[in-house]
Amino acid sequence: MSTNAFEKLSSEAFELYLSTSIPHLEQLPTCLEFYRNFVAQNRPVIIRNAFASWPALSKWNIEYLRQNYGTKDVTVTVTPNGYADAVTDGHFVLPLEKVMPMDQFLCSLENPVENRVHYIQKQNSNLTEEFPELIADSADEIEWVSTLFGAKPDAVNFWMGDERAITSMHKDPYENMYCVVSGHKDFILHPPTDQPWIPYVNYPTAGYQEVDGELKIVPEGDGAIPWIDIDPLNPDYNKYPKYKNARQIHCRVHKGEMLYLPSLWFHHVRQSHGCIAVNY
Repeated sequence: MSTNAFEKLSSEAFELYLSTSIPHLEQLPTCLEFYRNFVAQNRPVIIRNAFASWPALSKWNIEYLRQNYGTKDVTVTVTPNGYADAVTDGHFVLPLEKVMPMDQFLCSLENPVENRVHYIQKQNSNLTEEFPELIADSADEIEWVSTLFGAKPDAVNFWMGDERAITSMHKDPYENMYCVVSGHKDFILHPPTDQPWIPYVNYPTAGYQEVDGELKIVPEGDGAIPWIDIDPLNPDYNKYPKYKNARQIHCRVHKGEMLYLPSLWFHHVRQSHGCIAVNY
Protein backbone atom coordinates (compact mmCIF):
# COMPACT_ATOMS: atom_id res chain seq x y z
CA MET A 1 0.00 0.00 0.00
CA SER A 2 1.35 3.45 -0.91
CA THR A 3 2.10 6.23 1.55
CA ASN A 4 -0.78 8.24 0.05
CA ALA A 5 -3.16 5.36 0.71
CA PHE A 6 -2.06 5.17 4.37
CA GLU A 7 -2.51 8.92 4.72
CA LYS A 8 -5.99 8.70 3.24
CA LEU A 9 -6.94 5.81 5.55
CA SER A 10 -5.73 7.72 8.61
CA SER A 11 -7.46 10.92 7.52
CA GLU A 12 -10.75 9.22 6.71
CA ALA A 13 -10.80 7.46 10.07
CA PHE A 14 -10.98 10.89 11.75
CA GLU A 15 -13.46 12.22 9.22
CA LEU A 16 -15.82 9.28 9.64
CA TYR A 17 -15.78 8.18 13.26
CA LEU A 18 -12.77 9.32 15.31
CA SER A 19 -12.17 12.61 17.10
CA THR A 20 -9.13 14.40 18.49
CA SER A 21 -10.87 14.35 21.89
CA ILE A 22 -12.17 11.39 23.89
CA PRO A 23 -15.94 11.44 24.56
CA HIS A 24 -17.25 11.28 28.12
CA LEU A 25 -20.34 9.49 29.38
CA GLU A 26 -21.97 10.69 32.58
CA GLN A 27 -23.57 7.34 33.36
CA LEU A 28 -23.19 3.71 32.46
CA PRO A 29 -24.63 2.79 29.07
CA THR A 30 -26.44 -0.46 28.39
CA CYS A 31 -24.28 -3.30 27.08
CA LEU A 32 -25.88 -2.91 23.65
CA GLU A 33 -25.24 0.85 23.55
CA PHE A 34 -21.64 0.42 24.66
CA TYR A 35 -20.95 -2.33 22.15
CA ARG A 36 -22.59 -0.51 19.24
CA ASN A 37 -21.10 2.94 19.91
CA PHE A 38 -17.61 2.05 21.13
CA VAL A 39 -16.53 -1.61 20.98
CA ALA A 40 -17.76 -2.22 17.43
CA GLN A 41 -16.17 1.04 16.31
CA ASN A 42 -12.92 0.37 18.21
CA ARG A 43 -13.34 3.81 19.80
CA PRO A 44 -12.20 4.89 23.31
CA VAL A 45 -14.49 6.53 25.83
CA ILE A 46 -14.28 7.78 29.42
CA ILE A 47 -17.15 6.83 31.72
CA ARG A 48 -17.73 8.88 34.85
CA ASN A 49 -19.15 7.25 37.99
CA ALA A 50 -18.48 3.84 36.48
CA PHE A 51 -17.45 2.28 39.79
CA ALA A 52 -18.95 4.73 42.30
CA SER A 53 -19.84 1.92 44.71
CA TRP A 54 -16.21 0.96 45.37
CA PRO A 55 -15.12 1.66 48.97
CA ALA A 56 -11.61 2.09 47.54
CA LEU A 57 -12.54 5.57 46.28
CA SER A 58 -12.73 6.85 49.85
CA LYS A 59 -10.24 4.48 51.49
CA TRP A 60 -7.20 3.91 49.30
CA ASN A 61 -4.37 6.31 50.08
CA ILE A 62 -0.91 6.11 51.62
CA GLU A 63 -2.19 6.29 55.20
CA TYR A 64 -4.78 3.54 54.69
CA LEU A 65 -2.38 1.19 52.91
CA ARG A 66 0.32 1.73 55.53
CA GLN A 67 -2.02 1.17 58.46
CA ASN A 68 -3.63 -1.97 57.02
CA TYR A 69 -0.92 -3.52 54.87
CA GLY A 70 2.34 -1.89 55.92
CA THR A 71 4.14 -5.16 56.66
CA LYS A 72 2.85 -6.96 53.57
CA ASP A 73 5.52 -7.86 51.00
CA VAL A 74 4.86 -6.35 47.56
CA THR A 75 6.64 -6.61 44.20
CA VAL A 76 7.96 -3.24 43.09
CA THR A 77 9.80 -2.25 39.90
CA VAL A 78 12.76 0.11 40.19
CA THR A 79 14.34 2.18 37.40
CA PRO A 80 16.65 5.20 37.37
CA ASN A 81 14.53 7.16 34.88
CA GLY A 82 10.93 6.01 35.38
CA TYR A 83 10.86 4.01 32.16
CA ALA A 84 10.18 0.31 32.71
CA ASP A 85 9.79 -1.97 29.68
CA ALA A 86 11.18 0.69 27.38
CA VAL A 87 14.01 1.44 24.96
CA THR A 88 17.08 2.94 26.63
CA ASP A 89 20.58 3.14 25.15
CA GLY A 90 19.65 0.92 22.22
CA HIS A 91 18.18 -1.89 24.34
CA PHE A 92 14.70 -2.93 25.38
CA VAL A 93 15.27 -2.67 29.12
CA LEU A 94 13.27 -4.46 31.80
CA PRO A 95 13.06 -2.91 35.27
CA LEU A 96 14.70 -4.28 38.38
CA GLU A 97 12.07 -6.09 40.45
CA LYS A 98 12.34 -6.01 44.24
CA VAL A 99 10.17 -7.45 46.97
CA MET A 100 9.78 -5.09 49.91
CA PRO A 101 7.28 -4.31 52.68
CA MET A 102 4.46 -2.04 51.57
CA ASP A 103 5.63 0.55 54.10
CA GLN A 104 9.06 0.76 52.46
CA PHE A 105 7.43 1.33 49.07
CA LEU A 106 5.17 4.03 50.50
CA CYS A 107 8.19 5.74 52.06
CA SER A 108 9.80 5.83 48.61
CA LEU A 109 6.79 7.82 47.40
CA GLU A 110 6.85 10.20 50.35
CA ASN A 111 10.62 10.71 50.07
CA PRO A 112 11.59 10.26 46.41
CA VAL A 113 15.28 9.74 45.67
CA GLU A 114 17.09 10.79 42.51
CA ASN A 115 17.72 7.89 40.09
CA ARG A 116 15.34 5.60 42.00
CA VAL A 117 11.77 5.47 40.68
CA HIS A 118 9.47 2.92 42.34
CA TYR A 119 6.28 1.59 40.80
CA ILE A 120 3.86 -1.24 41.60
CA GLN A 121 3.04 -2.35 38.07
CA LYS A 122 3.44 -6.11 37.84
CA GLN A 123 0.93 -7.16 35.19
CA ASN A 124 0.30 -10.73 36.32
CA SER A 125 -3.17 -10.05 37.70
CA ASN A 126 -1.43 -8.76 40.80
CA LEU A 127 -4.66 -7.47 42.35
CA THR A 128 -6.02 -11.01 42.61
CA GLU A 129 -2.65 -12.74 43.10
CA GLU A 130 -0.72 -10.35 45.38
CA PHE A 131 -3.44 -8.10 46.84
CA PRO A 132 -6.53 -10.29 47.33
CA GLU A 133 -7.27 -8.32 50.52
CA LEU A 134 -8.01 -5.26 48.36
CA ILE A 135 -10.71 -6.96 46.30
CA ALA A 136 -13.30 -6.26 49.00
CA ASP A 137 -12.73 -2.52 48.39
CA SER A 138 -12.85 -2.86 44.60
CA ALA A 139 -13.78 -5.84 42.39
CA ASP A 140 -12.20 -8.81 40.66
CA GLU A 141 -14.39 -8.12 37.64
CA ILE A 142 -16.72 -5.45 36.29
CA GLU A 143 -19.86 -7.49 35.86
CA TRP A 144 -21.42 -5.59 32.97
CA VAL A 145 -18.10 -5.72 31.10
CA SER A 146 -17.83 -9.48 31.69
CA THR A 147 -21.38 -9.83 30.36
CA LEU A 148 -20.52 -7.71 27.33
CA PHE A 149 -17.41 -9.68 26.35
CA GLY A 150 -18.74 -13.05 27.48
CA ALA A 151 -15.83 -13.74 29.83
CA LYS A 152 -14.19 -12.60 33.03
CA PRO A 153 -10.99 -10.55 32.69
CA ASP A 154 -7.78 -12.43 31.96
CA ALA A 155 -5.96 -10.20 34.46
CA VAL A 156 -6.79 -7.55 37.08
CA ASN A 157 -3.86 -5.28 37.85
CA PHE A 158 -3.17 -2.83 40.69
CA TRP A 159 -1.00 0.20 39.84
CA MET A 160 0.56 2.71 42.23
CA GLY A 161 3.66 4.79 41.85
CA ASP A 162 5.88 7.78 41.46
CA GLU A 163 4.90 10.62 39.12
CA ARG A 164 8.23 10.06 37.35
CA ALA A 165 7.11 6.57 36.26
CA ILE A 166 6.10 6.57 32.60
CA THR A 167 4.64 3.83 30.44
CA SER A 168 6.32 4.04 27.03
CA MET A 169 4.34 3.99 23.81
CA HIS A 170 2.98 0.55 22.89
CA LYS A 171 -0.20 -1.27 21.94
CA ASP A 172 -1.94 -4.30 23.45
CA PRO A 173 -3.93 -7.03 21.67
CA TYR A 174 -6.79 -6.95 24.18
CA GLU A 175 -9.58 -4.71 25.44
CA ASN A 176 -8.66 -2.60 28.47
CA MET A 177 -10.86 -1.01 31.13
CA TYR A 178 -8.75 1.42 33.17
CA CYS A 179 -10.17 2.65 36.50
CA VAL A 180 -8.46 5.51 38.35
CA VAL A 181 -9.04 5.26 42.10
CA SER A 182 -6.84 8.14 43.28
CA GLY A 183 -5.12 10.99 41.44
CA HIS A 184 -5.12 11.05 37.64
CA LYS A 185 -3.56 9.42 34.58
CA ASP A 186 -2.56 11.27 31.40
CA PHE A 187 -2.82 9.28 28.19
CA ILE A 188 -1.49 10.04 24.72
CA LEU A 189 -3.34 7.81 22.27
CA HIS A 190 -3.07 6.86 18.61
CA PRO A 191 -5.63 4.77 16.72
CA PRO A 192 -4.53 1.62 14.86
CA THR A 193 -4.77 3.57 11.59
CA ASP A 194 -1.64 5.47 12.69
CA GLN A 195 0.35 2.21 12.55
CA PRO A 196 2.37 3.23 9.45
CA TRP A 197 3.79 6.26 11.28
CA ILE A 198 4.70 4.43 14.50
CA PRO A 199 7.32 1.79 13.71
CA TYR A 200 8.22 -1.17 15.89
CA VAL A 201 11.94 -2.01 15.76
CA ASN A 202 13.70 -5.06 17.22
CA TYR A 203 15.96 -4.21 20.18
CA PRO A 204 18.29 -6.52 22.12
CA THR A 205 16.95 -7.26 25.58
CA ALA A 206 18.53 -6.05 28.80
CA GLY A 207 17.58 -5.41 32.40
CA TYR A 208 18.46 -3.06 35.21
CA GLN A 209 20.66 -4.54 37.92
CA GLU A 210 22.24 -2.99 40.98
CA VAL A 211 26.01 -2.70 40.48
CA ASP A 212 28.03 -0.98 43.21
CA GLY A 213 24.91 0.77 44.47
CA GLU A 214 23.85 2.06 41.03
CA LEU A 215 21.29 0.79 38.54
CA LYS A 216 23.09 -0.37 35.42
CA ILE A 217 21.81 -1.78 32.12
CA VAL A 218 22.97 -5.39 31.77
CA PRO A 219 22.33 -7.25 28.46
CA GLU A 220 20.25 -10.42 28.74
CA GLY A 221 21.03 -13.19 26.24
CA ASP A 222 20.65 -12.98 22.47
CA GLY A 223 16.93 -12.27 22.28
CA ALA A 224 15.27 -9.23 20.75
CA ILE A 225 11.96 -7.49 21.46
CA PRO A 226 10.01 -5.37 18.95
CA TRP A 227 9.24 -2.02 20.58
CA ILE A 228 8.56 1.65 19.86
CA ASP A 229 11.30 4.20 20.54
CA ILE A 230 9.19 7.30 19.83
CA ASP A 231 8.72 9.70 22.74
CA PRO A 232 5.42 11.46 21.96
CA LEU A 233 6.29 14.19 24.48
CA ASN A 234 9.38 15.14 22.49
CA PRO A 235 9.40 13.26 19.17
CA ASP A 236 12.61 13.08 17.18
CA TYR A 237 11.33 13.93 13.71
CA ASN A 238 14.79 13.57 12.21
CA LYS A 239 14.86 9.93 13.29
CA TYR A 240 11.15 9.27 12.74
CA PRO A 241 9.91 11.82 10.15
CA LYS A 242 6.75 9.82 9.38
CA TYR A 243 5.51 10.40 12.93
CA LYS A 244 4.53 13.92 11.79
CA ASN A 245 1.59 12.25 10.02
CA ALA A 246 0.24 10.75 13.24
CA ARG A 247 -2.41 12.54 15.29
CA GLN A 248 -2.02 12.55 19.05
CA ILE A 249 -5.16 12.27 21.14
CA HIS A 250 -4.70 13.49 24.72
CA CYS A 251 -6.94 12.67 27.65
CA ARG A 252 -6.76 12.86 31.42
CA VAL A 253 -8.59 10.19 33.43
CA HIS A 254 -9.55 11.47 36.87
CA LYS A 255 -10.40 9.73 40.12
CA GLY A 256 -13.65 7.80 39.72
CA GLU A 257 -13.42 7.64 35.93
CA MET A 258 -12.96 4.59 33.71
CA LEU A 259 -11.22 4.68 30.34
CA TYR A 260 -12.23 2.08 27.78
CA LEU A 261 -9.08 1.59 25.70
CA PRO A 262 -9.80 -0.66 22.71
CA SER A 263 -7.39 -3.30 21.54
CA LEU A 264 -4.50 -2.25 19.29
CA TRP A 265 -4.64 1.43 20.25
CA PHE A 266 -1.20 2.89 20.91
CA HIS A 267 -0.87 4.51 24.32
CA HIS A 268 1.70 6.39 26.40
CA VAL A 269 0.85 6.99 30.06
CA ARG A 270 1.92 9.40 32.80
CA GLN A 271 0.40 9.90 36.25
CA SER A 272 0.10 12.13 39.26
CA HIS A 273 2.32 11.29 42.23
CA GLY A 274 0.95 8.35 44.22
CA CYS A 275 -1.79 7.70 41.69
CA ILE A 276 -3.67 4.42 42.23
CA ALA A 277 -5.47 2.57 39.47
CA VAL A 278 -6.90 -0.83 38.61
CA ASN A 279 -7.23 -2.16 35.08
CA TYR A 280 -9.05 -5.15 33.61
